[in-house]
Amino acid sequence: MLKKIIVLVLLVSLVPVALTFAGGEKEAAAKESSNLMVIVTPDKDNTFFTAEADAAKAKAESLGYETLLAVHGDDPMQESDIIDTAISSNAVAIIIDIANADASPNNLKRATDAGIPVFCMDREINVTGIAKAQLISNNFQGARLGAEYFVELMGEKGNFVELVGKESDTNAGVRSQGFHSIIDQYPDMKMVARETANWSQTEAYSDIESILQANPGINGIICGNDTMALGAQAAIEAAGREDIIVMGFDGNDNVLQSMLQGKIDGTVMQPNALNAEMAVELADTYIKTGSTGMDEEKILNDCFLITPANADQWKGYKKIK
Repeated sequence: MLKKIIVLVLLVSLVPVALTFAGGEKEAAAKESSNLMVIVTPDKDNTFFTAEADAAKAKAESLGYETLLAVHGDDPMQESDIIDTAISSNAVAIIIDIANADASPNNLKRATDAGIPVFCMDREINVTGIAKAQLISNNFQGARLGAEYFVELMGEKGNFVELVGKESDTNAGVRSQGFHSIIDQYPDMKMVARETANWSQTEAYSDIESILQANPGINGIICGNDTMALGAQAAIEAAGREDIIVMGFDGNDNVLQSMLQGKIDGTVMQPNALNAEMAVELADTYIKTGSTGMDEEKILNDCFLITPANADQWKGYKKIK
């Protein structure tokens, strides 16, 4: 009980608007009139997830919903507590970027069993029939775009390193597969190391620092997300190297700025805000009609290649020019 009270206090501290929750029998009876949409993301400090949460919140509030923001920190147990809070708060829908592709379905099923529709964004779950819709970036297509540009920058040859995201995240594997579907066609492209840096800037820095000491002949680094790309670039600078190509994936504003400064060489822009907005729009449609109106549960939105030539045209995962 103490744990759940602590979680509820944390969640309420993240609410962007003033919400008053009725207690006891009054709360249980309020389900019919609830107007609360719960928006859950992995991290409140990562710019990718902040943009995602902000886009979902803005869209939900524009449609007349109250919103509750929460973060699970990639912890399925924390996610479970958030789901319990959403159920007890009589939410009309849950918009979520899940904690774990294998563990999260059990958490989400409790919500659907309680009559609360769930809509996934960014990360997908490994089962169908639980979420009413999953709004996913086309990670394989985006990874192929990034790999094609990486190979071009490398001149179709050289030694490279791959930094991979969390092994428990489906997106990490899909992006790696997309990279290799292109790079492996070039026999003169030699992968000298492949490390799991868990989407972390700190881990990426440490990995590349060690790899550069063991393999000074590295020509390029391709990363499963931009946070790892920033860590890799910092390690390259600390080593006094300016000749190593770095490719990211996400399109966050820090990497765009780095590209404009002539540091990181490229990234792939995820339609992050679009995924979040569409998840909310489909939730609204489902709440009002009982159907999303879509033929498929999983909806893929294509990614975009970002180079130094067009990096100034994007901000907050949206095109501004």
